[in-house]
Formats: sequence, structure tokens, C-alpha cells
Amino acid sequence: MHILVSNDDGYLAPGLRALAEAMRPFGEITVVAPEQNCSGASNSLTLTRPLSVRRAENGYLFVNGTPTDCVHIALTGLLERRPDLVVSGINDGQNMGDDTIYSGTVAAAMEGYLFGVPAIAFSVVQKGLEHLDSAALVCAAIVERMRAGALPRPFLLNVNIPDLPYSQLRGLACTRLGKRHPSEPVVQGLSPRGDTIYWVGAAGEAADASPGTDFHATANGQVSITPLQIDLTHTEQLEAVSEWLGQGRL
Repeated sequence: MHILVSNDDGYLAPGLRALAEAMRPFGEITVVAPEQNCSGASNSLTLTRPLSVRRAENGYLFVNGTPTDCVHIALTGLLERRPDLVVSGINDGQNMGDDTIYSGTVAAAMEGYLFGVPAIAFSVVQKGLEHLDSAALVCAAIVERMRAGALPRPFLLNVNIPDLPYSQLRGLACTRLGKRHPSEPVVQGLSPRGDTIYWVGAAGEAADASPGTDFHATANGQVSITPLQIDLTHTEQLEAVSEWLGQGRL
């Protein structure tokens, strides 16, 4: 089994190292990660300049681009053969509900999925990675389960792990994405030159954390596993928009 490992926290992140080591028993590992932290990069590709790939002392490859750049380059020219699985993480902080739209961690996995490769994004809910060893065990257990049991392929799974000792985790839960309230207002300040600057505000609190959501599962000590898809079509509005257009004449 050949596994491509990436993330959005950068190639020096402890979560990346923990995930790569957790995947090593499954076969061949290739790590291609961003040179710098790219949290919030979503699915952006770098199209305005060339990208370079360098090798770190530990053998990891790092790219001066986004998480999506890393996986895209790996799948379209860097690797001699396509991997059997793409994994991304372990992210220092949750990627649940609306966070998935902005997440570079999810985006790296999604790029693999877009190329027909099964992919999993792993995140720890609470920042700080206090129980990173526990999260790594969860990652390995999920990949082992994937190897042993059939899932429709390709698949894209978004996994969020409570930051708890392994013995305190209350199992795995298949979930849907919850919903957040709008984010907090921007934080305004002044630069050293007196220019007004803005920091993006904190994420809003959960608006839908009802049973069945990722928010609910992780709050109750379960590992949340949400299958994702790419089709953004609002199918419930197709009929209404079609009627609104009528004959469709300009």
C-alpha cells in the first residue's frame, strides 16, 4: 500500500510527523507538505508563480505553496505511481461544520478525492495536541478498518478526534456536518506605520450541534467521521430556479 501524507500546518508540524509514523506500518509512505502554515487556504491552487519542491533532512518533501498544490503536484508529476490513499493532518484544531469550506487539511484530502484516490482528513478537536499519540492511534485504526472492510471508492472522509487519552474515547460515530453561527467581527488595529489593519475574527459557536452532527459526537467523546462530497448543486432549488427562468429567454 502506498500512502501520500500531507497537511496544512506545514512540513515541520508535529501532527504531520505523528500521522506519517502512524501510516508507516501500512506500506510505502510519501510526505508532501507545505513549507509554511497554510491554515484556511481551502482549495486554492498557486497559478501566479512557479512552485518548487525541496527535500527536508527527514526525507519529507515540502512545497512553497498550498496544501492543494502539494497533493496536485504529487499526483500529476512528482510521484512515479499513484498512491492508494491520501491522508491529511493531523491538524491542530477541529475542522467541523462550516470549517470544512475553509480548511486546508480537508482541501489536501479533497484534491486526492478529485483525482479518484480515497482520502481521509484527520483533525484534533482541541488545539494543543496534548494527546497526539492517542490521535495517531485513531488514525491507524481507521486506516486498518478501511483496509479490512469495503467502502465505495473513491471516498472522502473528514475525521475529528477529541483530544483525550485513547482509553477515554467512546468509539467511532458516522456523522453529518453541523452548522456554526456567523464568525465573530474582525479585530481592528493599527500597524506600526499607523495604517488600519484587520484580523479575521474567531469562528462562531455551533448553531446546530444536534445528535448526528460532528459537533455532538465529539462533545460526547466520540471520533466523528463524516463522508463528504464535492457536488455543490443545491438540488432542492433546481425546480424553483427552473420555474423562475421560465422559457429561459433573455
